[in-house]
Amino acid sequence: MRVLLLSDVNSAHTKRWATSLKQKGIDLAIFSISRATDNWTEDQGIRLFSPVSFKSGIFSSTLLVKSTFLRLMPSLKRAIRQFTPDLVHAHYASSYGLLGALTGFHPLVISVWGSDIYQFPRQSLPGKMIVRFNLNRADAISSTSVSMISEIQRYTSKDIEFVPFGIDLEQFHPFPAENLFESGTMVIGTVKALEPEYGIDQLIRVFRMVRDRHPDHHLKLLIVGGGRLESELKNLTVSLGISEDVIFAGNVPHSEVPVYLNMLDLFVALSRTESFGVSVLEAAACEKPVVVSDVGGLPEVVEEGITGLVVPDNDLDAAVEAVERLISDRELAITMGENGRQRVETHYDWNACVASMISVYQQLLPAKSNRG
Repeated sequence: MRVLLLSDVNSAHTKRWATSLKQKGIDLAIFSISRATDNWTEDQGIRLFSPVSFKSGIFSSTLLVKSTFLRLMPSLKRAIRQFTPDLVHAHYASSYGLLGALTGFHPLVISVWGSDIYQFPRQSLPGKMIVRFNLNRADAISSTSVSMISEIQRYTSKDIEFVPFGIDLEQFHPFPAENLFESGTMVIGTVKALEPEYGIDQLIRVFRMVRDRHPDHHLKLLIVGGGRLESELKNLTVSLGISEDVIFAGNVPHSEVPVYLNMLDLFVALSRTESFGVSVLEAAACEKPVVVSDVGGLPEVVEEGITGLVVPDNDLDAAVEAVERLISDRELAITMGENGRQRVETHYDWNACVASMISVYQQLLPAKSNRG
């Protein structure tokens, strides 16, 4: 089976899908708008087509989307002729999905990730039309969360496959990790991009309230990730008088994320919007109890009262109460962490997710041969 992925070569999710599909014996190539920042495709024996390199934000305008993709079509069609795929799989409905739809190639799979369905089509009527056009040209559509399926169905009547971003249980598991803070501390933390939608400002405020109410717990806050709000969030910790108790670790390679997760006693994600919740599942796989807001796919990946606690969105008092409960009852926290690991093993094993995607591919191939 030969599959051409239309996806950002530098995305951690692209790397995971492509590497795993290659290891399953699929002959794979990637067409990427961005140029690769390292040689991972070459190391994996994956052919890469990357004709141009655009700056971040090039797709913020619908007109730019149209003109850009019209210019890209000769390069993409040339890649299809050279690689001769059995199937094209576009990751991200509002950008690479449009590329796939414009080629007229079949079978075409489109995977919807999150902002491409929650944000892009709501920004303008042309954006809505583009997403509808793309999805209706697809032979199969996959969603990374169950909650997102209802949003996708606003734009198409086609069936949607649920194929989540699973967790590599060999990579994400509990193990001793040297802490960045002094011994005897209790560490609350998160691994998220420092962007408005992920509510890191709320986490910082919740931490400050909990720390002030429980000085005997010697609480510290670890924030892993980079983004536009980094300076603003650091200034917030200064204004709240907690900067000495907070470490901003910045962006770290995905391979190092388990180390940081295993420094934590409690993982907190107070996102304002979230399509799925991969980072929450990664924390759960490391046997960390979690506190999450009830937005998007987060309640889907947390079993309330069993693997963690779910609090109302933008309710800082409820978040404070949930964090206090778990830092004060260590037996409960440990039990929730163990339950979280079991839940990931049962429902979100990465190998099972890859097998589900391959099954989607296999169901489409007879349709291709029937077209002659």
